Amino acid sequence: MSDLNNTRYFKTGMEGTPDVAQVIEKVYRALAEKGYNPVNQIVGYIMSGDPTYITSYHNARSIIMKVERDELIEEALRFYIDVKFKRPYRQ
Repeated sequence: MSDLNNTRYFKTGMEGTPDVAQVIEKVYRALAEKGYNPVNQIVGYIMSGDPTYITSYHNARSIIMKVERDELIEEALRFYIDVKFKRPYRQ
């Protein structure tokens, strides 16, 4: 019998949870195809929370709203550290 007094950590690979890197890529492409500056638009969305910074073209607005804004920042920072400092981010 297991000890019911201890808390166990359980992490799921939640089905349907979008990969943040893929979300950024899809939104970036949709913004670029529509002629917007993708970096400026995504930063505007992250800073304000206003989804109208993101085009609805290719469902980009719906896609980006499936992830939290802090997750977008975290992914961008993780990638920057990996590339700029050539150090893989370790959690």
